Parts: sequence; C-alpha cells; structure tokens
Amino acid sequence: MEEKKFIIPHEGNIKKEDRQRQKGHKSAILWFTGLSGSGKSTLAHAVEDRLFEMGFHTYVLDGDNIRTGLNKDLGFSAEDREENIRRIGEVAKLFVDAGIFVLSAFISPYKKDRELVRNLVEKDEFIEIYVKCPLEVCEQRDVKGLYQKARAGIIKNFTGIDDPYEEPENPEIVVETDKETLEESVNKIIKYLEEKGYLGI
Repeated sequence: MEEKKFIIPHEGNIKKEDRQRQKGHKSAILWFTGLSGSGKSTLAHAVEDRLFEMGFHTYVLDGDNIRTGLNKDLGFSAEDREENIRRIGEVAKLFVDAGIFVLSAFISPYKKDRELVRNLVEKDEFIEIYVKCPLEVCEQRDVKGLYQKARAGIIKNFTGIDDPYEEPENPEIVVETDKETLEESVNKIIKYLEEKGYLGI
C-alpha cells in the first residue's frame, strides 16, 4: 500500500543486550512443537515454573489462549495456520527483544512456518523442542475429545488425521513424553539451557 512508505521504525536507546544485562540472563524462544495431546502446553508451563523458581524472566504463549484473543479471527486451513504462526513469531520476537524467555506451545505442523520464526531472530535465539509422542498415544490421551471428533468428521483439517504433521529434522531438543516423566523432560531442557550458556550473561 502507498501509505507503507511512510512507516519508519523508531529505534530506542535501550537495546536487547541492555535488557538482558538488567535481567542477568539471555533471552530466547523455546518453541514446543508436536501433535495435539503430545504434552506441549503441560511441558512448557512446567519449564516456565522451573525457570521462574530459578529467578528467570519468562512468559508462555499457548495455542488455545492465543486463538481466543490475538488470533481469534483465524481458522485451521493451511493459510490460516501459516498466519497464526507468523503472528506468534512476531510476538515472540518482541519478547526476545524485551530480554525474556518466551515459551511457545503450538502444534505448528509445517516446517516452513517454524523456519520462518527461526529466521525472525538471531542465531541461537530459537530453540526448537520437538515434543515427540506417537499418534496412538496422543489419541488415547485425547483429553479434549478432539481426535474422536476428527475421526468422526466433525472437525476438519485436524493435524495427524486429515492434515499432515511435518516432524522437525534437526530440533535442538527432542523430548519423548510417552517414555519420559514430566520431570525428566523438564530437566533435559534446563540442562540444555545451562550447558549452552542461556542462564547467564
């Protein structure tokens, strides 16, 4: 649009590095991806609990929560899913700039959409966490009854049933929620953050 040429981003005096130094730790996107029922939200909140207890600044962006507000105008077509993740990526980027660990729990089934978010931030500021769990186990859990509705044709474009899930090829972390306890998965993620130097400046 013609008006866009008049948009000039304003640069503030306080930078991301200043905010990180104030908080005493680096900031990054912890991107939890996996099938519905794999345990993404449960794990993201458990990791946030641990980080919060350790004195770090955090915030969780959860798929269902975001779809009741920021993205309530979007459906579940491939195009809407792409826009859903694009918006989330931009919001997550703001949190990183604010010096905060942002934990994003979204199915995000398409590799290109996850890669788009990775490319929004600097190297090492996007940590892809594949919450791996077999479809049959996710269906057995099915706490929301979504798989049952998808199998019955009531819900369309449901990931894993009539819409694909593209597994991450090189995620930074893989947790297998059908084999690991919640505590084991949390410990694995915290250990990664410690070893890679995220928890200090």
